[in-house]
Amino acid sequence: MTLPELGRDELYRYARHLALPEVGLEGQRRLKAGRVLCVGAGGLGSPLALYLAAAGVGTIGMVDFDVVDESNLQRQLLHGTSDVGRSKLDSATDRLREVNPHVDVVSHPLRLSSDNALATLAPYDVVVDGTDNFPTRYLVNDACVLLGKPNVYGSVFRWEGQLSVFATDGGPCYRCLFREPPPPGLVPNCAEGGVLGVLPGIIGAAQAMETIKLILGVGSTLAGRLLIFDGLDMTWREVALRRNPDCPVCGDEPTQTELIDYEFFCGLKPEPGADLADALSEPDEIEASAEGVARLLEAEAPPFLLDVREPWEWAVGSLATHGARLIPLDELGERLGEIPAGRPIVVYCRTGQRSRAAARRLREAGHVDVRSMSGGLVAWAGAVDPDLRVV
Repeated sequence: MTLPELGRDELYRYARHLALPEVGLEGQRRLKAGRVLCVGAGGLGSPLALYLAAAGVGTIGMVDFDVVDESNLQRQLLHGTSDVGRSKLDSATDRLREVNPHVDVVSHPLRLSSDNALATLAPYDVVVDGTDNFPTRYLVNDACVLLGKPNVYGSVFRWEGQLSVFATDGGPCYRCLFREPPPPGLVPNCAEGGVLGVLPGIIGAAQAMETIKLILGVGSTLAGRLLIFDGLDMTWREVALRRNPDCPVCGDEPTQTELIDYEFFCGLKPEPGADLADALSEPDEIEASAEGVARLLEAEAPPFLLDVREPWEWAVGSLATHGARLIPLDELGERLGEIPAGRPIVVYCRTGQRSRAAARRLREAGHVDVRSMSGGLVAWAGAVDPDLRVV
């Protein structure tokens, strides 16, 4: 491969890199030729993309389909207050070009799926996973294995972060570590469980470091190692990883040779073609859509509406005008006596995870007609009341 030349202003800009024996002129030209895809322009994608742009990685692809929300600004440093309501990709592109006008930023305004992942990832040398949900993590992993692209993995939750490099030649993949996803609702996302704003900066910057090393071909990457960071104790732990020869994707005799339906794989929707009535036959699986709840609340005998979020979330926005009652999930067991007997109940939270857990507890306590509002207040704001503020 013929490496691109550096202009005089680039030589000046990257002077501190050029002084490093492991980088030098050839290494900086390799960075300029490098093509990196960042999946996500949020908490991890922000420091990652900023440092890649500053380092002179020539082409940075960004995958995202969301808009900037004020609650993002505590950790997503690609975006500012004036960007609220804008496409994250537009905001990110402006910021990255301001950091380094020599970098080509390629926007992919889409939700990554089995239909588009291979085509989206194919033009890039390295893929960096900055996502916050299991379906996309498995999708990115499997696509990287099939394409032979290294996958720089990072995740954050509350005060803890994880970091590794998957899908390298002979190395393990994400499925070697987590063959199957946890049951839906067992592991809360950052919106439900919280994340310290500086944590994605630490992990995202480390992802940028691993990406740069992969492009330069220097040092020892985290392939075969998982780093676990604890911000409360300020400690790093390392866990050795091995490729699983029986891994369904990267094993010696892989049984999965194409992308699958990852929403179904992670238990977030019924098997394609399954009868909906059968899928909803178990009480734990019965949910009501936001639109359906709105119709129920207009009935002569509306259900008891239970909010299981935290008081600070309630203070930002709630369905109090519809008669909702706040009982945080952690207090539900002690306050079951406040739930009316013999009355239909609809439970809601932000996105539906906590409300599903609450609905199960209520059924176990003897309440029969209990539903969880699918998608929570996020779905309500999208389908019923766009003026409702949800954090």
